[in-house]
Parts: sequence; C-alpha cells; structure tokens
Amino acid sequence: MAVNFTARHFSITPEIKKQCERRTKHIEKLLGYPVEVNLILSVEKYRHKVDINVKAKGVTLNGVEETQDMLSSLGVAFDNIEKRVKKEKEKFRERKRRKNKEVTGFSAPVDEEDTERRVIRSGRDAFSLKPMPIEEAVMMFESGKKDIFMFRKFDSEKWTVIYRRKDGHYGLVEPD
Repeated sequence: MAVNFTARHFSITPEIKKQCERRTKHIEKLLGYPVEVNLILSVEKYRHKVDINVKAKGVTLNGVEETQDMLSSLGVAFDNIEKRVKKEKEKFRERKRRKNKEVTGFSAPVDEEDTERRVIRSGRDAFSLKPMPIEEAVMMFESGKKDIFMFRKFDSEKWTVIYRRKDGHYGLVEPD
C-alpha cells in the first residue's frame, strides 16, 4: 500500500493522515491486492476539496468531493471510492459467471404460448433415394456420423430407418 499526500494551501494533520491510511487499508482489503493512492487535499476559502486517485491491478478509480470540512470531504470521497470498488468487483464476478453461459441480453420475454415445437430439416446425407441392402445402409450411416439414416430397402422398396441405440448397437425400423 502506497499513499501519497499532496496538500495545497494548508498542512496535513496527523488525524487526516490516520483516517486516510485506515480507509486505504479497507479499500486494499476489498480489492484483495496492493493499491497505490494519490490524495490531493486543497483548501480555497471555505471549500475543502479532496481528490482521490486509486490505482490497482487493472483498475483506476478517481473520486472528487468538496464540502466545508476536510474530514467530511475525505469520508464522502472514500465512501464513493468504496462503492465503485464493490461495483467493479461485482461486474468482474458477473463477467466470469456469464463466460460459459449463453447471454440472452435484450431479448423479449418468451411466453409459454409462443414456445411451440419447430420442425428443422435435415441435410441430404440423412437419407438415400436409391435402394440398398442393410449392410450398405449401415456403412453409409457410419460415414455420415448422424443419429438416424433413412433408406429404401433393396428387396421390398419400402422406406427403412437405421438409428443408433443408447447401448451402442443399431436399431432398425421397418414399416408394415
């Protein structure tokens, strides 16, 4: 933790230093890694201005506050920085969680009435128009890497379906 103080038009009291170091430790604890804090404290007539710049691994946060008391300016500025640190951590956590999930984004809400089943057409390699024996159909089925293959049986000219069963064997469906 590195805290750099810059005072303009007034001197820094031990109480101000102590509060700044305490709040900086809290920010460092929230982030989980070392931070560098630059504090610019200035006084112009009745205005006590605090400018805080926090630099950490991949994050740069700035906070500016101006009140009639230096300690209250520091408190409000550090509160704002802490809120932003928490917000950035939450954003990072959400980004990590969504990395492997499908992002729905700004899509319209789906009604249960709109979720009807759709028919999706298969490609030309899911069936064969020419008549063939079952052994040749199995070879075609294996070469296509599909879950189902439809063909016309050689001897009866009827449509037949070969599919892969859960146990690894082949299933054959023949219409009557």
